[in-house]
Parts: sequence; structure tokens; C-alpha cells
Amino acid sequence: MAANKKLLMLPGDGIGPEVMGEVRRVVDWMDKRRHVSFDIEEDLVGGAAYDAHKTSLADATLDKAMNVDAVMLGAVGGPKWDNVERDARPEAGLLRLRKEMDLFANLRPATCMPALADASSLKNDVVSGLDIMIVRELTAGTYFGQPKGMQEYEGQERCVDTTSYTRGEIERVVRAAFELAQKRGKKLHSVEKANVMEVGVFWRKIATEVAKDYPDVTLEHMYADNCAMQLVRWPKQFDVIVTDNLFGDVLSDCAAMCTGSLGMLPSASLGAADESGRRKALYEPVHGSAPDIAGESKANPLATVLSFAMCLRYSFDMGEDADMLEKACADVLDAGYRTGDIMQDGMTLVSTQEMGEKVCAQLDKQAA
Repeated sequence: MAANKKLLMLPGDGIGPEVMGEVRRVVDWMDKRRHVSFDIEEDLVGGAAYDAHKTSLADATLDKAMNVDAVMLGAVGGPKWDNVERDARPEAGLLRLRKEMDLFANLRPATCMPALADASSLKNDVVSGLDIMIVRELTAGTYFGQPKGMQEYEGQERCVDTTSYTRGEIERVVRAAFELAQKRGKKLHSVEKANVMEVGVFWRKIATEVAKDYPDVTLEHMYADNCAMQLVRWPKQFDVIVTDNLFGDVLSDCAAMCTGSLGMLPSASLGAADESGRRKALYEPVHGSAPDIAGESKANPLATVLSFAMCLRYSFDMGEDADMLEKACADVLDAGYRTGDIMQDGMTLVSTQEMGEKVCAQLDKQAA
């Protein structure tokens, strides 16, 4: 049996425990059928951690996250904790994880399986087969720049957010995007607002310099507003997009809705590689905690299962297994099974657990 791979599972709040349970099902399948062993710990994050410890991320949990090969997170948040102090709210635990683990590159794939093309608000031929990877810088930029907050200015109140980047912060995320593009379609769009922002000019300069180290990848520059328009007009022109924290937040959600459902989309947040080549990494679905359906077995687990496929690919170098898992999810959809969020006429409605069972059944077929 393969050596243990250390994985920390943080199911979180709302539907988090339900969707994470289906990842456990896949892990159990791999243990039995693929002879791959995972050393799994489980802990609390978000509102669940606040209820137990009065903090959304305990120091002991953070210590575990810093010392495993990868972290799988379900979802955090819910109205139950709306009035909790800001630095202890569920989302603060997730932000602390990202910051302390220095997860600077957020990978957000936007893929549209042909079986779900009609679920998109865009025309079928525009989105069917869509496969984009957005690389968002995650630890700097507008969300972290200083000064920030209220000021007194010429006798009136003024509120300030500062967009700032160092050369190193831009260069490392751009390099990560180039490396991804090398393994995909060898085309990279670097997105900023160099026409009106000095940070955009700086970003474009560095991206152009870094491109010299990747002659096999075609680099194109694009303004962020044009990129948003092009994602709606003809998204298949893109392969990999790299952009800053603020624009990445907006553009990744725009691309996500091209696919028809947030319930289908995974994500990965990666740190820098250490001397051994190991990266700190956190994997989570794009969707939220959906407290309105928590405990009802209505949640779509596929985004979390596909996040685990990303974990296999990027943290454990198990590309073949990741391919199998992604194909199993596509085959289930091709067979007409749907959870409520992606339900269509003529399809078969299934529960969270039934969807996980169907995925494993398709894995069985591939293994046979």
C-alpha cells in the first residue's frame, strides 16, 4: 500500500459536514480499490469552532493545518453567527488559514460539462465544454493594503482602501499561472487595469518580464473590464487567466456563472514550494454553507468531491486518480442524476449521499 498522505478535514458549517462526508466515501473507495492510504484528521473551523472554543480557528487546529500535506474545507458561516465580533466570525477563521499558510495562488477552474450546458444562462454552444482556470492572487492587493479605513480629509470623512503589490508578490503568482498554462493549452491572459492604475502598469511590466522564462506559453494582456465582457461574450477564448486579488474575486464569480451552478465548482489555494517541493494547500468548494438546506441531504457534493480531485492532482501528484474522479463525476451527470441545484426536466433527482454513491459506482466501472 502507498505511503500515508496526511490530510486535515475541516467540514465547517451548514452543508459542510454533508458534502465532506462524500469525500470520505471516495477516500474509503480509494483505500479499498486503489490501495492508497490517507492519514486523516478532522477538526473544527468557522461557526462550529466558535461554538466550541469562542474562536473560528483554534491555534491547535492551525498547527495541524501547517503540518499536513493538504487541508480539505467544507464551508463556513451562517446567520447564527451574524452578531459575533468581527475577528471571531466564521469567515475570519478561513482568512486566518489562508494568511498563516501563505496561500498566495487561488486556482478557480470554471468548467462546463456538456451534460450541464443547458443549465447556464448563456447559449449552449458558448459554454459547452468550457474549461478555464483563473489564478487569483490571494494574500495581497486591495484586501490587505494599508492604509485602510476612515480618515479625516479637508473637513469631511473619507474612506480608503489601498491597492499595493511588491514585485515578489506579483512574480510568484504569475509564475504559478505560467506553470499551469504549460500543462494546459499554453495560453495565458494577464488581467489588470494598466490604463488607469499604476499597480496595473507594474503588474503588466512584471508579467512581460516573467514571460521570457516561458517561451512555450503565449502571453496576452487584457484590461479587467474587457475580460469581464469577454467572459460573457465568448469564454472559450481563455485557457488560464492570472489577475490580482480584487479583480480575481469578481472575474472568478463571473466565470463561475457561465457554468450554470456554483454547486459544481471546486477551488484550490496553494502556497510556495519548500525545499522538498511540498506546498501548503487548502481545497474547498466555491459554494457557501447553505444553512437553509443543511441536514436535509439536498446539497450537491460534487464541488467538494472535485476539490478533492484537485487535491490529488496538486498536492499528491496523483494525476491518474484525479482524472478518474473527474470522469466519474461527469459520467454520473451524463447518466442523468442531479441534485436539486442542477435539476433539469427528464433527469433523476438524488440526495447528497446518493450522488456520492453514484460517483463511487462509476469509479468501480473504471477500475474494472
